[in-house]
Amino acid sequence: MSRNTIPCVRAKGDPFSIGFALGQASASGFRERGLSTERFRALDARWRGSDHLKTLESAARIAYPRYVREIEGIAAGLEQNFETVLLWNCRADLRLPQDVSPVTKTVAAIGCTSLLIPAEGDGPAVIAHNEDGAADFLGACLWVEVEPDEGPAWRSFMTPGMLPGETFGLNEAGLVQTINNITPNDLQPGVSRQIICRAILDASGLDEAVKILNRKDRASGFHHNLGEAKTRRLASVEAPASGCVVREVASPQAHANHLLFEEFDDLQQTISSSSRDRQEAADRMIAEGALSRGAEALLFDETTPIYKNGRDNNSRTLATSVFALFPDRVEWRVHAAPDERDTLRGMIRVVQCGGEVAGRICVSF
Repeated sequence: MSRNTIPCVRAKGDPFSIGFALGQASASGFRERGLSTERFRALDARWRGSDHLKTLESAARIAYPRYVREIEGIAAGLEQNFETVLLWNCRADLRLPQDVSPVTKTVAAIGCTSLLIPAEGDGPAVIAHNEDGAADFLGACLWVEVEPDEGPAWRSFMTPGMLPGETFGLNEAGLVQTINNITPNDLQPGVSRQIICRAILDASGLDEAVKILNRKDRASGFHHNLGEAKTRRLASVEAPASGCVVREVASPQAHANHLLFEEFDDLQQTISSSSRDRQEAADRMIAEGALSRGAEALLFDETTPIYKNGRDNNSRTLATSVFALFPDRVEWRVHAAPDERDTLRGMIRVVQCGGEVAGRICVSF
């Protein structure tokens, strides 16, 4: 089996410069594995030049112009026009045409599995996550380390051509975020969920992140796993376009790719068999004590499978991350595969100084 490479890319400066560096680094992956997909071609034919896409762009420019500027930089780095890259980033906010293949519809519903494990005693709180995606992107994704002129430094796993944030990442305020796809039937004009995820990477803590997710003008949504190092608080947030429900986590729990909270019982959603199976298996394994052997004991399960190992040719686990949140630091590890552990690892030490958060970032490979 070929090894899953996860190159590390560093960028700094203003939003356009950051985007340009990330676009250059992911250009070949985007051209070879993004533009050629049936899903992109179908969305391009249906939505390019549409009033709805223009509405999504306008909403993003009004709410978060800096992140639109990052997308403009990514487009320049990819050597693509802005509308192509905007369409790529907004694809989850747009309905697929009815005539696409079942395989494409399945890939569009691909999600991930996350674990939230509260702290015990002086130990860390833990967020762990399988990032699942289209099989074509295995080996094409990046780990990006960004030092912006404005806002906190942040780190994120990045899919080619995408504004970072919608996978897993953290910032120097000690905020950790992992994302699970959900597919409720409540899309609306508004701010793309991709933009929302990027905004959370700039948040100063859990409360600010929740405030962002409570915006009423979101075009679509995700399930967000959030953790704050200085308090070791963890939150599970289901945030489709039509609402936002926050649950602070008091006992170990898992989340796959459908809404679980009773507040959304009346909201129509698509629940794939994979999501249902992974949720049931993870809940059972937690009850049986699997986490005593570490988060990987559950996330690397290949019987369900929770870890997508290629049995389903439509999707793969692209990386597995484990974040340990201590009051003064976050320690993180990224595994490329069960037999390729600690491909990337590092620490962010969070220091409170005069009401402002400063971070010291130490990374080893």
